[in-house]
Parts: sequence; structure tokens; C-alpha cells
Amino acid sequence: MKTKFIVILVLIALVVVYIMTGIYQVDPSQVALVKTFGKYSYTAGPGIHLHAPYPFQSHVIVDVQTIRKQEIGFRTIRPGQYAAKKEEALILTGDGNIVSVEAVVQFRVSDPVRFVFNVERPEELVKFTTESALRERIAKRTVDEILTAERDKVAYEVHEMVQQLLNEYDVGVTVLNVLLQEVVPPDPVIAAFDDVNNAKQDKERYINEALRYANNLIPVVEGEARKIVLEAEAYAQQKILQATGETQRFLSILNEYKSSPKITETRLRIETLEQVLPRAKTIILLDRSQKILLMNLENLLGGGAK
Repeated sequence: MKTKFIVILVLIALVVVYIMTGIYQVDPSQVALVKTFGKYSYTAGPGIHLHAPYPFQSHVIVDVQTIRKQEIGFRTIRPGQYAAKKEEALILTGDGNIVSVEAVVQFRVSDPVRFVFNVERPEELVKFTTESALRERIAKRTVDEILTAERDKVAYEVHEMVQQLLNEYDVGVTVLNVLLQEVVPPDPVIAAFDDVNNAKQDKERYINEALRYANNLIPVVEGEARKIVLEAEAYAQQKILQATGETQRFLSILNEYKSSPKITETRLRIETLEQVLPRAKTIILLDRSQKILLMNLENLLGGGAK
């Protein structure tokens, strides 16, 4: 009788333990996907839950809030320590060169049912899809574009492309970021790339210096040119005014000559002699009859004779 009672207690304990295998806990960032005979039945949120024990029901815990990541071209060993995957990092560019690219794709599970049941190893699929999109985008650009201005644009295009592909695969994943952490030439040619970059920088520097010199010189030259033009215009205006004055003077003398030829002729001779011989007081002349004439300029000009 005692033995039978012990057996019953053991059986009851085993049944209780068996039923308790259906008790499970879901953390705040997780959900549980409950399966009945291997087929998805329902989703349970955070908390303590109970379902029928195995093999009737089972569950899969999925973290739907934590940001996940996949690394391309390197692996994180521990915080601050990384291991390079050189063969994985090498990518062919559109101009036939090779660059070493280390990238990270960050994503979150948006639909846990699709994430678990639609695809096998979904995280690896995210990695392979990102790597494929990255190689496809880089293959459309030159090495100079990848190393300089096009880097951020490539990351954006890869992000969009990966999300579109994962939506088509019905993975239930939302891509948050695609980060190109390092884009450099391969180690064997990095010295040559540095020389090329230095040469380009020197070229840009010389161009900037030439432009700066030109920008400083052009205003000076334009000022000089403007000065010469203004001086020429002033000289031309002066000559025009002078010629106009001479013309008016000639016309006035002509009018006087027409009215009094002898007087005007004498006055012109005197004015000419005064200009030619400004210090002479008396001038000896020969008239047409070869007679000697004395001309006193003071009397003629200043009215010295009565």
C-alpha cells in the first residue's frame, strides 16, 4: 500500500513537472511565437505564459526591439577589438580598380512571424543582401568617387536597395542604417593612392593660388585700364576744346581782316614778333623797297608814342 502511494506521488510529480514545461517567460523587448504541432498558432507578449507541453505546443522567443547588426569586411571580437576579413572587404569599382570596404547594416525585426517562419537564417540573408547591393552600387562608380564625394550616396542607395529586396523576400525586417565605416584602397596600393591624392591636392592648391592671384590682379589691371581710358578721353576732350577755340579765334581774326586788312595784318605781325622775340624792344625790318625800318614794340604795344 505504501509503495503504491509513493508511485502515485511520483507520477503526480512527473505530470506536474511535465505540465510546467509549458510555462515560459517573455521579456519586455520580446514576443513569443507559439506553435501547435510545429505550426504557428499565436503570438504572446511580455510576461509569464503557459501553453500545452511538448510535443503538443512549443514556442520561439524573438527580440523585436533590439537593434541588430551584420558586419561586412570585418568582425567584432570584443568591444574595441576587430578582425579584418580582407577577401570579403575587397570590391571591384566601375573603372577596374579595387577598394576595401568595411560596412555595417543595422536592422530591427518588424514582423516576427515572417522573420522566423518565412526564411531560414534571416540574419545571414540580411548580410548577403547588403553585401550584394553594396557590390552592385560600387561597381557603377569610379574609385575616386567612392573614396570622396559618392560615399554617403552609395550608403543611401544600398539602404534603399536592401530594404526593397528584403520586402520582396518577405523577411519581416526593417533596415535602419547602412554605414560605410571604412573605404580605403587595398594595402598593397595604398601608398600609390596617397601619392595620387597628394598630387590632386597640390593641383587644387595651385589652381586656388592662381585664381587668388588673378582675382587680386584683375581689379588692378581694370583700374589701370580705366585710368588710361579716362586720361585718353580727357586728352581728346582737351584737344577738341582747344581746336574749337583756335577755330573761333581764327574766324574772329578772319572777320577783322576782312573789315580792316592792313590793321589786322600789322597787329598779327606784332603779336607774332612778340611771341618769337619776347624781350626785343626795337626790331629792324626791310620793306619791299629795301629800306630799313625801325619798329619800336613798346610804342606799338604800350602806346609809348604820342
